Amino acid sequence: MRTFDFSPLHRSTVGFDRLFSLLDQVGNVDTGTTYPPYNIERTGENAYRITVAVAGFTDQDLDLEVKENTLSIRGERRPDVSAKGGEVLYQGIAARAFERRFQLADHVEVRGASLANGLLHVDLVREIPEAMKPRSIPITVGASAPRAIEAKTAAAKAAA
Repeated sequence: MRTFDFSPLHRSTVGFDRLFSLLDQVGNVDTGTTYPPYNIERTGENAYRITVAVAGFTDQDLDLEVKENTLSIRGERRPDVSAKGGEVLYQGIAARAFERRFQLADHVEVRGASLANGLLHVDLVREIPEAMKPRSIPITVGASAPRAIEAKTAAAKAAA
């Protein structure tokens, strides 16, 4: 059983739409396409890099877009009008168009992209908002907390 019906959960939950769409996408993983090859590496505690092998593509042939936590990398080679009219005897370098999509986690931002030696490097950083970071809660010792409460109640009684 590879498919699950999450529609009953959609009716009884609020704010979990993204979770259910991610669960739906897990079963629809595209395993057929392997072009172009890529690496994903961690370059720091909250920094990542996606490296895509795009031999033969220039920066004008590539398009990067981030939309709704999905990074799309598209490549389409434009015909080279300045090329001499030679005959190709064997073509082993792929020149086909491609589109590669990566699901980004919450709070992951694309910081930049660079193209060098046939490799497209996309740098990513995860920036957690201050409100979501763990914080330390101070603990009051013994009698200091009740004194503050007693002072407030005494002031309230005096005002009444």
